[in-house]
Amino acid sequence: MKRLISTLNLSKEDWLRYRKCGITGTDAGAILGVNPYRSAFQVYHDKISDTIENIDNEAMRQGRDLEDYVAQRFTEATGLKVRRANAIYQSEEHPLLLADFDRLIVGQKAGLECKTVSPFSADKWTDGKIPAHYMAQVNHYLAVSGFDCWYIAALIFGKELVIHKITTDKEVLNNLIAKEEHFWKYNVMPEIPPVPTGSEGDTQQINQLYSADDRNKTADLNPIRDLLDKRQELSDQIEQLEQEKASIEQQVKLEMQDAAYGTAPGYKVSWVSSESKRVDSQRLKKEQPDIFNRYSKNVSSRRFTIIHAA
Repeated sequence: MKRLISTLNLSKEDWLRYRKCGITGTDAGAILGVNPYRSAFQVYHDKISDTIENIDNEAMRQGRDLEDYVAQRFTEATGLKVRRANAIYQSEEHPLLLADFDRLIVGQKAGLECKTVSPFSADKWTDGKIPAHYMAQVNHYLAVSGFDCWYIAALIFGKELVIHKITTDKEVLNNLIAKEEHFWKYNVMPEIPPVPTGSEGDTQQINQLYSADDRNKTADLNPIRDLLDKRQELSDQIEQLEQEKASIEQQVKLEMQDAAYGTAPGYKVSWVSSESKRVDSQRLKKEQPDIFNRYSKNVSSRRFTIIHAA
């Protein structure tokens, strides 16, 4: 591998721009379809767009702020010294592959990925498990670096520090590289988007792309009539299953009668009373229009419906 660019004096915007030039570790899981938070469809649109998406949230902020602490705890637990990478690296054999390493292990051909984990996600790390998108990220780093192994240290807030060592598996890396290069060659370069996965992220991406409608246009959907038929078939099945599910719930309620709770092996059931206050918006609008208008805001969206004409 080689150092593509130093990150010491690189602005956040320029850092994000460099990441658009290839596939990074955080892209790997999305391309493989194992990232629950991002899809190949979203990665594709990020790569072909000139827009720099500076996405940030509290979890990401905490992850950055605590990276030093996780690295320090790793050293305490293993005795291995680490150093900052301070660069975007590029695979010389596969130039498309880029990487930002959290830490490199001093005196070894190895690196360290630092993670912070909510206690609500602790179960994803039990019994030696590693979330699939993090495994993909680490394997991507092994592919870029050509190193023998990579460590991942995950700090589960309030619980423990989990450390795993992942050794290079040539078959796994070759499969990952092939899928990443296929994505770039057959999706990014010709600007042909991958099929959306049905995830909420893909819905948001599509709504962002086409936020406004043209009431003078009607699209010819004959080329995808088979998709519409498939959707209708699924809708009919869902309706039937929902009715069956509701019937079961009704039978459970009859069995519970006035009991607030019920139990069965492997199940805990609750049927409890609750009260809530809701604003009668129609009445408020009629009797106090000034107050209604003061606290109202316009929200723009496109409503999507499909009506099956039998």
